[in-house]
Amino acid sequence: MTNKFFSAKTVGAVFSVFTALSLVAGSAWAHEFPKAGPEHAWLQQLVGEWEAKNEAVMGPDQDPIQSTGTESIRSLGEFWTITDVKGTMMDTPFNGQMTLGYDTEKQKYVGTWVDSMTGNLWNYEGTLDEGGKILTLESEGKCPMNPGRVTRFREVVEMKSPDHKVFTSFMQDEKGEWLQVMTSEARRKQ
Repeated sequence: MTNKFFSAKTVGAVFSVFTALSLVAGSAWAHEFPKAGPEHAWLQQLVGEWEAKNEAVMGPDQDPIQSTGTESIRSLGEFWTITDVKGTMMDTPFNGQMTLGYDTEKQKYVGTWVDSMTGNLWNYEGTLDEGGKILTLESEGKCPMNPGRVTRFREVVEMKSPDHKVFTSFMQDEKGEWLQVMTSEARRKQ
């Protein structure tokens, strides 16, 4: 059966042109892939298995809540790390996942956080200190103590040594003061 608009020869020629253009465009695009830089290399030191001791502050008149957990951090190529967190929070099983990378256009570290206890997607942007030991990430989201209010958060990852890191979470109160709400001290499993 022949199509009065397209012959087999025409379809073949069009297919050949599209194939050639795809190969040329594909090879040109492949040459434009970015290269991982020192900011991406910094993230790779996080990769591994970690055991964490956590302390959460739920309010000014309440005792801190202690818990333990694990972090399994893997690399996604040279550009990203993905952290799987497992533990308990207030006697409830807790899972979370963080992505971290470096955006060369923004010249900032970027990432996300989701967990099994909230319905929020946290988006991070941050910077590394001059000494290369402290990564500070900024975000906004619903206040856990007042879900109707959007609050600024600051998450700080400090590398104490290659096998010891501290994650500290701060929340900005209504007066603009930063309150420490959680600390997780993690040591690499040996």
